[in-house]
Amino acid sequence: MDALKWADFIIEVQECTKCKLSETRKNVVFGMGNPNASIMLIGEGPGQREDELGIPFVGKSGQLLDNILAACGFSREEHIFIGNIVKCRPPNNRDPLPEEKDQCIEYLHRQIEMINPQILVLLGRVALQSLIDPKASITKCRGNWIEWQDRWVMPTYHPSALLRNPKLKYDTRDDFRKIVEKYKELVDPEHEAVNI
Repeated sequence: MDALKWADFIIEVQECTKCKLSETRKNVVFGMGNPNASIMLIGEGPGQREDELGIPFVGKSGQLLDNILAACGFSREEHIFIGNIVKCRPPNNRDPLPEEKDQCIEYLHRQIEMINPQILVLLGRVALQSLIDPKASITKCRGNWIEWQDRWVMPTYHPSALLRNPKLKYDTRDDFRKIVEKYKELVDPEHEAVNI
């Protein structure tokens, strides 16, 4: 990773005015974590708290995600980079519009290229449909590995879905077990999950 190129890229994204979301945002949420991570998590877009702080997954969904990662023996700082399909909050947390995704997805593709993770975890329907297949169903695809651009991709439920329907936690736990196993296979055979 070229640190100077990465720093310039962050500035470029923070100054973006390509779509109307730039008019209502408080902060661009570029992403966070290790820019050399082997695992990249991709969500939909920032919510209210993320927009206020400029950091992804900091509300209740973020706390739940951090608990899941901790159970897997992963941390944002060491193992993970977290990004989103769009970098600015859609008003009232609505789904990003097609034109908003189209304008912003290039940034995500560049993040993936620069970070070069071996594993992508797609958190929810919008991430799955935006990156892999616009007609894909998260309920049908979750838990199944997809090979995409020489990477392993695991679709799973968005943490906010788990807050709305706690029964989905069982499927999500199974998905993250598979992620841990793939990480051990590809990156670190000695890695130990804490409680997954």
